[in-house]
Amino acid sequence: MRNDHDPHSVNFLIDEPGPDPRFGRVRADAPSIVWNGGMAVFALAAGPFFITPSAIILFFLTTGTALLLGHSVGYHRMMIHGSFAAPRWLTRTLVWFGAFVGMAGPLGIIRAHDTRDWAQRQADCHPFLAHRTHIVRDAWWQIYCRLDLDRAPRFDFSELDRDPFYRWLEATWRWQQLPVALAFFAIGGWGWVVWGVAARVAVANHGHWLVGHLAHNRGPQRWTVDAHGVQAFDVPWAAIPTMGEAWHNNHHAYPGSARIGLHPGQSDWGYVVIRLCERLGLMWDVQTPERLGQRAGLSEVARHEAGLAAHSAYGHTS
Repeated sequence: MRNDHDPHSVNFLIDEPGPDPRFGRVRADAPSIVWNGGMAVFALAAGPFFITPSAIILFFLTTGTALLLGHSVGYHRMMIHGSFAAPRWLTRTLVWFGAFVGMAGPLGIIRAHDTRDWAQRQADCHPFLAHRTHIVRDAWWQIYCRLDLDRAPRFDFSELDRDPFYRWLEATWRWQQLPVALAFFAIGGWGWVVWGVAARVAVANHGHWLVGHLAHNRGPQRWTVDAHGVQAFDVPWAAIPTMGEAWHNNHHAYPGSARIGLHPGQSDWGYVVIRLCERLGLMWDVQTPERLGQRAGLSEVARHEAGLAAHSAYGHTS
């Protein structure tokens, strides 16, 4: 649970003995197959027949807005990690944009994120939670299946359950696409529905899996977190489309930070928005590595490798 003494903690998961991230069964999940598969098939089948300049522009605008305001700033940095504070009207707006992405409701995204976060901090966990399997199988697992752990962790959603807005959004997150689709149809016809809803949702869900798979298997790496069974990597080519989320190695190092692109040249549009809102007085208590302080068990890869080399040389000469 959110811990004032540990700003890097897993925020909504109840830390207690008993849950085990190693054992469970991966099962096909009918709602995910219908939703994610249906959006993808509809977009692939109808997209070529309804492609227009305005539909393509709408696709990029709505996808970019949803990923920036919804997934990155609203869901991930604000709601899940509490890396900044904002007035209620703005937090609700950002969380709605999170549901607009079409990936999950607010409680569902927290449960999926925090389960994976908790599992990857253990010495070992199920391959589903570590993305530790063949890329094709991992795509099937992550997009169309669910993992039922034999001993799953519990969550404390009391903070969010008190707000009827979060309960309503959790119950209706898929239906949030309907009024959007109706508005798009009234303005631009079926082309706007196909590209502004189906293609957007399909790309967001499948793209989220792809970046997540790569970010736990290969790429540049500056940090390691001692005792964690799963380490993270950066996916530089995805920095702009993910609004900065692809600097995943930085995020594992400082999960409570509102800034994810920590080093020169690392694009982070999510943090740009947060800084702008902070200057306008719309966000405050913005957390960065400087405010969070040094994380226990965090090592820089270059220094770690240099230390190993020196130790090896010393051992050889002795």
